[in-house]
Amino acid sequence: MANILVTGATGFIGRRLLAYLYQHGHKTRAAIRRPSSAADVPGDSVVVGEIDADTDWSRALGETEVIVHLAARVHVMHETEDDPLTAFRKVNTEGTIKLAESAAAAGVKRLVYLSSIKVNGEETHGQAFKASDESNIPTDPYGQSKWETEQALKEVSKRTGLELVIIRPPLVYGPGVKANFLSLIKLIKSGLPLPLGSIKNRRTMVALDNLVDLIKLCCEHPAAAGRVFLAADDESVSTAELLEKIAQAFGKKPHLISIPEKLMSLMTKLIGKKEVWRRLAGSLEVDNSEAKQLLGWQPVTSMSDELKRIAVSMQK
Repeated sequence: MANILVTGATGFIGRRLLAYLYQHGHKTRAAIRRPSSAADVPGDSVVVGEIDADTDWSRALGETEVIVHLAARVHVMHETEDDPLTAFRKVNTEGTIKLAESAAAAGVKRLVYLSSIKVNGEETHGQAFKASDESNIPTDPYGQSKWETEQALKEVSKRTGLELVIIRPPLVYGPGVKANFLSLIKLIKSGLPLPLGSIKNRRTMVALDNLVDLIKLCCEHPAAAGRVFLAADDESVSTAELLEKIAQAFGKKPHLISIPEKLMSLMTKLIGKKEVWRRLAGSLEVDNSEAKQLLGWQPVTSMSDELKRIAVSMQK
């Protein structure tokens, strides 16, 4: 059992991870940005303020053996910054490097870093991404900041001996999910007909409970040190199949209309929604076999069960 510091502790993943680690006997501490957030996390917490190159981590690192770094400036569909890459780098890259350097100096043993599948790429074409694949510099600012951070952390690890574990998740869903996934749920619950019935893509996601279980294992397992893992459910689904599964979890009947994909692609391009269509119709498959083979990990829940948990949580 380890003393584990969790950053991003008040977020969607952080809240569940803290509870999960506590359930499995670990002593946890939440790094929070402001005192008012202390009530939102269980157990011990420490205020670190905003995360950037000047963050003082000294109070947070005492007796810490493992850090799970979830805190990040996340990707958004409607960016408001004039220079998004600089904004992402400030938190995601410079802030993380400062944390890693501070951790190494304080004698922390391991840093588990939550990166992004964007480091592998935006789409797959018949071949699922693997952890062993050569990564490419992503084209969007968020993904680029994550790629740059991975490179910097590897250098810190090599120089200081800090054990580094990198986890790249695709879309994460579970109770409390927001953004695009919540929009899909609202569309299904509305009962409106959706012109998405003909989409035959394949997408892999990761249930929240599957992700936090893998993170926990990466905190514990000796063989995780120095490795990259792709977090993913065992099944991939098309957008149409996903909508059907969501509908079933909420006790609804989906109204999916089949319109040829080429026509939908043209229509969304004409109305300036090309990126939305790419996200709905593109494929992104992820192979989780490295985590299974090296760590003996197995997903702890299925997509259907996680969707049911979302439905139950939204009824409360």
